[in-house]
Amino acid sequence: MKRIIAILAFTLPLTIQAQTKLEDKIAEDYATKFAKRYEVRNDSLIVFVTEQMSRSGAAGLDIDKTMTELVKDPAALDASLKFVYQYSNTNRQQFIANLRAMNLQTNSVFPLATYTVNKFKGENKALLEEKATLYTTGAIPAKLPPLQLPTPAIADANSSSPDATTTTGESTTSTTSATASGNDIPAEPGSTPAAPVSASSDNFNWDVRPVFKVREPEQLYALYGKDNVVARSAQDFQGNDAGTAYFIFPDTDNEIEVSFEGTKTGVTFTKENSKWKPPFGIKVGDPLDKVVKVNGRDFRINGFEWDNGGEIADWEGGSFAGKGVNIMFKANNSSDPKLYDQVTGDKKVKSDASAMKKLGVVVEKITFVSN
Repeated sequence: MKRIIAILAFTLPLTIQAQTKLEDKIAEDYATKFAKRYEVRNDSLIVFVTEQMSRSGAAGLDIDKTMTELVKDPAALDASLKFVYQYSNTNRQQFIANLRAMNLQTNSVFPLATYTVNKFKGENKALLEEKATLYTTGAIPAKLPPLQLPTPAIADANSSSPDATTTTGESTTSTTSATASGNDIPAEPGSTPAAPVSASSDNFNWDVRPVFKVREPEQLYALYGKDNVVARSAQDFQGNDAGTAYFIFPDTDNEIEVSFEGTKTGVTFTKENSKWKPPFGIKVGDPLDKVVKVNGRDFRINGFEWDNGGEIADWEGGSFAGKGVNIMFKANNSSDPKLYDQVTGDKKVKSDASAMKKLGVVVEKITFVSN
């Protein structure tokens, strides 16, 4: 009996570890096959997972890089498994079927299924409720269109070779054909430069991700039409001169501001009723609680009416930390001086402070800066 107990004492931790940790070769197999599947832009599973990765912040701003190099980011890899599991209705058999459809090695499927089910089993109800809400609210259409991502010409922006021109033409032809087939694919920005897209067009692709790959104004003109991009003097969140920026659809509800700093591109949103789909699903006008939820924890902002007032001071190690995200908040209900004084001045205010909730704090401006 003592011998049996000793054997169990030795093997049980190994069994538990096998259920809660992925072997490197299995993680690499999954990441490689997922990257291959990601190339299929009209794949409903990939569209769903990509949207969720973007909404949750797990993919960062360079979502293409994250999704094709999951093995380098264990947290993103886990998140992708979570959303495949969610897409599979938190059903183990459906999840296994979806894994098999990725052409994973046979000995990778069941360890992945066991690992994922064990890791997220406490979230089953929440995942199912969230999925239902995403569909009913239209956050993710029930009939998912293919993702519209940058054309090769944008990815190779510094190239002006004939090959790049040909590739762009082929992409445009492909998009036109797909649209004609009745798949409701949004028009790719800049695909018809002779007839600039209207900012009010419902057929326009409002995904902002292509902008983060742009490094110079000419690329913006190519994407959105020169008539829709205007160079203007810009200001930072505190009203200081920030040099020249480029405004897409200026003076409309869909205006966004684009700035370039070397290899980095910043995109700023200031319009509450914009149709653009920003990273992480955070928009101007969103309540403080939503930002806390996406960040995964409370954070600190600089006190209002002071230096950098209302701006993020510290993400406190949340999902937005190190992701190039800066938000400026405003208080909608600042008429109570005693209450407002609690969150103003030279101080750092915690997002869960009772005064913050009573003051109706919402997002006023938000900037994303690419890596």
